[in-house]
Amino acid sequence: MFVPHTHDAADSVDDALEASEQGVRAVKISLFMLLGTTILQFLVVLISGSVALLADTIHNFSDALTAVPLWIAFLLARRPATRRYTYGFGRAEDLAGLFIVGVVALSALVAGWQAVDRLIHPQPIHNLGWVAVAGLIGFAGNEAVAIYRIRIGRKIGSAALVADGVHARMDGFTSLAVVLGVIGVWLGFPLADPIVGLLIAAAIIILLWGTMRSIGRRLMDGIDPDLLDRARSALAGTPGVEAVPALQLRWIGHRLQGNASIQVADMPVSAAEQIAAVARHRLGHALPNLDGIAIQTTTGTTYGGGELARSTSAHGHE
Repeated sequence: MFVPHTHDAADSVDDALEASEQGVRAVKISLFMLLGTTILQFLVVLISGSVALLADTIHNFSDALTAVPLWIAFLLARRPATRRYTYGFGRAEDLAGLFIVGVVALSALVAGWQAVDRLIHPQPIHNLGWVAVAGLIGFAGNEAVAIYRIRIGRKIGSAALVADGVHARMDGFTSLAVVLGVIGVWLGFPLADPIVGLLIAAAIIILLWGTMRSIGRRLMDGIDPDLLDRARSALAGTPGVEAVPALQLRWIGHRLQGNASIQVADMPVSAAEQIAAVARHRLGHALPNLDGIAIQTTTGTTYGGGELARSTSAHGHE
């Protein structure tokens, strides 16, 4: 009541720009954190010859590279819509997600190949203590990046950033697997190192499935049913709304857009527009990531078995 606020189109654009800025900041910080972790691990690989640590280092480096397409995607999302791209460039995030899947798959192949080669041609491992320390560093670095990416991704509604954060968290556990390999070598089982390398490669492939599902769902305009329920409750709870016959939502990058149809009593067009405006306002509060919603109002009065043909439409959210 005392702090002025609106949900008009200009504010929606500001929200989108702020979300993109937060996304860029999260990508930059996590990029440098993972690069620092990778450099430390690679130095230990050079002095130890551990193939398990090499696999983990390659994977962490690939994770750092995935920040680059996300960075580009967030920058593109800040561009205004054009006559050719009327919905803007938010889909660039989902394309970046596909690139992430490809890079991660390649890292799994490289790590697996290195592990198989070391099984066929065993080599001694040196400085086991440093290898264990490097594994712990990999875990700490990945976990820190995961916490940050997931928090920002959920805040701005970016599936690609959340997926990358979850992936980083699982990578932290693969780094701990390096420590298990060290323990195996210490106990007199030198093949534990390449075997752990193979397990890490297999774990990467398994983790890909969840990432592919998340990105694929976005590309197919999939939506979390909970979001749909929240939107429907907000519309149905608006005074004057008798029913919500249709409701569609989809993600454009980390912003939501959609269409809705609300049924009202037989009334003048101006009164129906006021109800639609209130419904948009409530919807904007229920879904903070909402960029725009087209609301059509229809009456429950029937003529010859069909709904009244008159309707009004409203765009944006106020």
